[in-house]
Amino acid sequence: MPSVNHVLCGLAANPALPPELVDRLIAVADDDIAGELAGRTDLSRAQAVALASRDEAIGVRLAYEGRLTAADVDPTAQPLVALALLDEGAGSPEWARLLMVDPVVSNREKLAACPGLPPDVVETLASDSDIRVVAELALWCAPDVAARLAEHPHAEVRRTVAANEATPPDVLAALISGEGLTPARRCLVCDREEPPFSHSPDCPRPDCDLPPGASCDGSHESTVHTTLLAALSNPATPPEAVAGFADHPSMLLRQALATRPALPPETYARLATDPTPGVRADVAENPAIDDTLIRTLADDPDPGVRRGLAHNPRVPLDVLARLAARTRVGPTLLPRIASASAAEVTELARSLHPAMRMLLAERRDLSAEIRDLLADDPDAKVAKSIAPHPGLSAARLRAMVDRFGAQVTAKVATNPDATPALLEHITRHGPPVRKALREAARHPRATPPALLACLTDERARPLAAAHPALPPTTIAQLLTDPAVRVAEAAATNPSLPRTMMTTLLPEPCADIHRGNQSAPDNPCHQWPHPSEQ
Repeated sequence: MPSVNHVLCGLAANPALPPELVDRLIAVADDDIAGELAGRTDLSRAQAVALASRDEAIGVRLAYEGRLTAADVDPTAQPLVALALLDEGAGSPEWARLLMVDPVVSNREKLAACPGLPPDVVETLASDSDIRVVAELALWCAPDVAARLAEHPHAEVRRTVAANEATPPDVLAALISGEGLTPARRCLVCDREEPPFSHSPDCPRPDCDLPPGASCDGSHESTVHTTLLAALSNPATPPEAVAGFADHPSMLLRQALATRPALPPETYARLATDPTPGVRADVAENPAIDDTLIRTLADDPDPGVRRGLAHNPRVPLDVLARLAARTRVGPTLLPRIASASAAEVTELARSLHPAMRMLLAERRDLSAEIRDLLADDPDAKVAKSIAPHPGLSAARLRAMVDRFGAQVTAKVATNPDATPALLEHITRHGPPVRKALREAARHPRATPPALLACLTDERARPLAAAHPALPPTTIAQLLTDPAVRVAEAAATNPSLPRTMMTTLLPEPCADIHRGNQSAPDNPCHQWPHPSEQ
């Protein structure tokens, strides 16, 4: 049997729960129920404040969602909520000045990531005694501050400067070459261990926060490597500063280079012969490569490389046809197919290659003529891809089901224009198509008979339990279903009668707020208190 707590969690998410019952549920909510309540879109400001006051994590969530204002928050009592508002640009500058000296390092670290900080706060954080705070500031700060922090004596700060997209290009180039910068004096490794030291991936110390493989022989080599990786991944880094890394021994650096635009053609050509398939695959997907290299990569022996090339928005359609014939691309809308012109769409719809017609059928903006042509296609893969396309008639959808049966029924059940009669037909398919039952249980046009059929499938059952077309008597029965997910889903059902919602809720009780469970006749005893969870 499901616990009352799970049913109340479902009720907390029920969009039809009246405001006065939301208030009653807030009064008795434990952490799980409060978390569900916080996700409601109809919370009043008073309800949001009440929820935020009982749990700081919920307050943070509500702050990020714009449900709280600065007037609702005491930064000394709930610093994390205040930080969330500052991060959203909705906090008070005075909060920043208060929190920049907070004794909790993680709070200062979060503050350092907030935008629009007053200059005096930035200066204080830049000289913080904990390097984690300075490094976080370096990741988000303005160009002038980033340029200054690039010369910081700690390598970890330089690493985050290299990842900051506001860092000036010449500074990023200097972080790569080292020219004009004095060598860093410390890193996180030598802060903790005497060099030379290499951190074991199987480190047994529970309090150790060094990443696996971190090492320092006095040159801070692992941090220098991650700094290079950050700079190569930073779109603000000048192409001329990174082009020479095509032959670097680090696969991670070569892979970061492979995704960059505006590199010299010879750099892409070198990366296209890389011994690591992942590097070649990233080059293949890069829209900056030229037609000659595209056609060369189409013959790569690795299927992952060819698959990457299929996702390149500039791949010619004739090359894509070659790829589709020998590479499993899957039913996905490829960028080149999405950008195909009207003439190309017509050509693709009449392609001799079923794989190309299938790829075209993934588009959801096809003309009625092309859409219907693909719906009548003799290949099941094409029919399966076109089945969810809006605008298909009930007759065509039914014909697809009759032609291909279980191969297409699940996709047909996702079509927004699927009729109630068609959904009932799908749910009566023998043997049952489990995935089709799950899709039918989600469909807004599903009827009570279709939903009752969906209840026979374990994974479709909770979906059907939440469907508003389910009869109220069935919803009530499902509230006591042995499967917790089903009972909770039934409680979320907006067709749950209001009288039953009221019955499920305990009466408001002041003792709940005080955590007092001593009174033997307290009606709240039948409902688990947070302390009993």
